[in-house]
Amino acid sequence: MLLFSHAGIYAKKRPVPVIITAGQSNTDGRVSNDELPDYIQKHGYRHCLWSYGSGAISGGGHFERFWPRVAKPDNTNRWGYDAVVYYLIDRQIRRDFYVIKESLGGTAIDTACGSTSRMYWSASPEYLASTAAADKGGKSLLKAFTENIGACIDNELSHLKKGYEIKAFLWHQGESDKKMAGNYYSNLKAVVAYVRNYLVLKTGEERYARLPFICGTFSLKSRDRSEQVVEALHRLADEDPNFHVVDIKDATIQRDRLHFDSNGAELLGHRIYGKLIEVSQKIK
Repeated sequence: MLLFSHAGIYAKKRPVPVIITAGQSNTDGRVSNDELPDYIQKHGYRHCLWSYGSGAISGGGHFERFWPRVAKPDNTNRWGYDAVVYYLIDRQIRRDFYVIKESLGGTAIDTACGSTSRMYWSASPEYLASTAAADKGGKSLLKAFTENIGACIDNELSHLKKGYEIKAFLWHQGESDKKMAGNYYSNLKAVVAYVRNYLVLKTGEERYARLPFICGTFSLKSRDRSEQVVEALHRLADEDPNFHVVDIKDATIQRDRLHFDSNGAELLGHRIYGKLIEVSQKIK
């Protein structure tokens, strides 16, 4: 059984798939929409709906038809690896599915690191108790992300006749945590646990305690690649059968030596999609 079933009689019995996605700039997207793969420009997206939040900009618990964009007033028309993932899902299942995304460039988990607008992904109980969600005047990206997930469930997903099922948590982040790379293992482990626990409490579904988490590594050419961060990812994968690392050390990047170029973003998108299909047997 595939993670995303094909259209037809069987598909009509299946709950609507949901993907949750989060991270910093390489998740947000830094490739011009003019450089979207030809197959996406030709066919577009027919079935993907998303709710996008970015720091102070809220997803609002509402969905719209997906087309890549970022919350950057100087240039909104940009895409990341996830645009390829959604396209491949769209073409496979040929029925509506949902994406809930929170991404903001230059953001760290560890509060000892520099982070855009001083917003953080930290799951530290002390930090979370000290601030509100980033889209509600605070600095917590994790609260903004999970609160939007909750609002999406309340406003739309819980009203779907076929029901819904959150399939996976996609993530690319870590460049901004290079300064405190020795803490990345415990910091990211806490983020994943926080999101999974939130979903269990929100939905009452214990299966989300084992929600597949899929993340990418970094190009060998990236100026902010940290071997300690990469080692932390693999250590987490060794410990958690539902934590999956997609290697992308061979990805090409832009002249800034940080962001994936169109080929690099497309490559990561295909590899993450491949991992989604590979781990589908783990979802019952």
